[in-house]
Amino acid sequence: MGARIAKITRKTKETDISVLVNLDGSGMASVQTGIGFFDHMLEQLAKHSLIDLEIAVDGDLHIDGHHSVEDTGIALGQAIRQAVGDKTGIRRYGHFTLVMDEARSSVALDLSNRPYLVWDVAFTVDRLGAMDTELFQEFFNALAGAGGITLHCTNECGTNNHHIAESLFKACAKALRMAVEIDPRAKDQLPSTKGAL
Repeated sequence: MGARIAKITRKTKETDISVLVNLDGSGMASVQTGIGFFDHMLEQLAKHSLIDLEIAVDGDLHIDGHHSVEDTGIALGQAIRQAVGDKTGIRRYGHFTLVMDEARSSVALDLSNRPYLVWDVAFTVDRLGAMDTELFQEFFNALAGAGGITLHCTNECGTNNHHIAESLFKACAKALRMAVEIDPRAKDQLPSTKGAL
């Protein structure tokens, strides 16, 4: 099996983005989006998925963070989709429930090529640092859409909004790690009875 690495560049009138992923990495991250809290979340995504990430974003932050966050989700989804290839041998499904102090979040996903987001998360503040909390849903929606991922995100409890957000990213990371891993019992098989994903 070759290296499962992909690089995506995305340039629009609103953003200029470069994303490099290595699915078989060690969780190293080099992230510069211009939005500090978002950088922190993407670093958590890398660390806990063991997917190496290099993300550089030059976006229209003089307007707001929407385009930068959404387009990062698109580029990251495209990179994961490209790196995973034809999906032969992968586990395909991943799920994880993660606690962070009083917060508990669950993420379940399927690298199905059928993008869909279920978002059962509510924040009680408008911003965390320089990031609008409504943009978390935009990020995960873009990730699911571009990555061909069925993605269910649920916050089950929590009062600290930082903990809620971070528990979601970490749970997603752990679920992604599970889904992209090669299953040694089925390393030459496509994880579908249809013969294609």
